[in-house]
Amino acid sequence: MSTSQTSAVPKMASSESLRPFQFLVPQSELEDLIRRLKATRWPEKETVTNYSQGVPLAMMQQIARYWTTDYDWRKIEAKLNSYPNFLTEIDGLDIHFIHVRSKHDNALPVIITHGWPGSVIEQMKLIEPLTNPTEYGGNAEDAFDVVIPSLPGHGFSGKPATPGWGPERIANAWAVLMDRLGYKKYVAQGGDWGSMVTDLMAAQGHPELMAIHNNMPGAVPTEIDKQLWAGTVPAGLSADEKKACEELVFFYKQVYYAFIMGTRPQTLTGLADSPIGLATFLLDHDAKSTALINRSFEGKTEGITRDDVLDNLSLYWFTNTGVSASRLYWENKLGFFAPKGVNIPAAVSVYPDELYPCPRSWAEKAYPKLMHYNKLDKGGHFAAWEQPKSFVQELRTAFKSLR
Repeated sequence: MSTSQTSAVPKMASSESLRPFQFLVPQSELEDLIRRLKATRWPEKETVTNYSQGVPLAMMQQIARYWTTDYDWRKIEAKLNSYPNFLTEIDGLDIHFIHVRSKHDNALPVIITHGWPGSVIEQMKLIEPLTNPTEYGGNAEDAFDVVIPSLPGHGFSGKPATPGWGPERIANAWAVLMDRLGYKKYVAQGGDWGSMVTDLMAAQGHPELMAIHNNMPGAVPTEIDKQLWAGTVPAGLSADEKKACEELVFFYKQVYYAFIMGTRPQTLTGLADSPIGLATFLLDHDAKSTALINRSFEGKTEGITRDDVLDNLSLYWFTNTGVSASRLYWENKLGFFAPKGVNIPAAVSVYPDELYPCPRSWAEKAYPKLMHYNKLDKGGHFAAWEQPKSFVQELRTAFKSLR
């Protein structure tokens, strides 16, 4: 990527300033991390041979060994700082974002939102293929301008000091951000929390937002969702609908991390004190993702590497956002998978190891202007991170008709 691409500062549509930003961890903090890792007091081994009691002890000890002896934070730090990073104040809070303009004319602007326990690192693999498609199997007409913000309380964005920064407010802030960058027409993409924020941007009716893409769609019918929380799979479903319901019933029984963050985020103070405590909590997201990460530390890399995992964990540690990121669950009052009232063109990509494989029938009801629906062969909850090549192709295909 050329210097001209990474250094361009966009024109602003308002008087609010964009402040260039870089993140450099002092050597003393790197040394403190190693000291804390070596001083970890471990619990006894779990009494089962599966993930039913949480993240296995052996997995965390493998992570600790690699984190202590072989991992190099400076690599991802340099990569992060090679892109144009900015801070800007919106509604009284500093919002961090990466913004890379394409060298190609008429590039389509897209704002991409991460989730928990993710960060902007999750989407960095997308930047160069989206902004410079001719070098990554695409055409100039496939080019995007890419905006990747850090959610409030996450990464390099400010940590709200008062209640009120729920997903609705974040969605509105993202519209303000895109306006501030001078974009009069753009699209949005999201997974996990980014899914909800993206759906809400569409539901709020921001006229500049042309369409959205979602890889964790809010599409579960309300009446069905109620039965799933009770542990019941309704009768009379298609095969795809039944499979989605079975996956959700299983997931709803494992979602205890969300319950504690949604009710007692401040109780998680230990996440600010112990890097292994933080890492263990962040990695206990869903069984399929935990298994994927476990495999990467056993030398069976598929989708993400050991360094990928530790890049994200280290970012949470160095920004001390274990607790502040948790508060988004406390703020939220909406159903994670419930339809949000999206009435603009929408695209849905279904990855097989997502928390649930959204059936087309549900997607068509939740997104009445569904313009693209595709089931992928490989990938899971962190699809952009795990399978960036197919993810980029999904975005190119989904938004092609809008160019």
